[in-house]
Amino acid sequence: MLTVVLECQDQEPELAQTLSVLVAGAVEGLVSDVVVLDHGSRDGTSRVADAAGCRFHSQWDIKDILRSARGEWLLFVEPGARPQAGWIDEIAEYVALNKLPARFTASRAYRRPFLQRVGRALPPLELAYLVPKKQAIASAKSGMRLAEFPKGQKLRQLSSELIPSWVARAAR
Repeated sequence: MLTVVLECQDQEPELAQTLSVLVAGAVEGLVSDVVVLDHGSRDGTSRVADAAGCRFHSQWDIKDILRSARGEWLLFVEPGARPQAGWIDEIAEYVALNKLPARFTASRAYRRPFLQRVGRALPPLELAYLVPKKQAIASAKSGMRLAEFPKGQKLRQLSSELIPSWVARAAR
């Protein structure tokens, strides 16, 4: 089972896009719960999270959130990011056979322009972050943001593609 965790601030449309893709994972029994950590949104982020059955927190300690996660694996993903076809089966197989963190492959259909890619490091959660719950809890520190978890780690790459959140932001 997998717990999906997202951090938001005024990202109602992006959150809705991501949650719509996660529904298939819940139906298949992979996604056990979704946690939305909010940084003072003034839009409808909380309503979207509530309508989708997510746990919504506007104040939290990351260690408490991770400990309360139902899944034995966590998927940290940016609002607006959307895993593509095949992600459910691949993650189910990956978590059954591996113990190391991983990330998705960037979508070939949605690439940043060449000059924006050259010499630029990927934002830590642009391709999401799949991690065993125990490992995430061990590295968690109070006040830590989700983007800090994958920093400095060598991650395995899943073959499933992910449309990054910047695509949804650019379409606004």
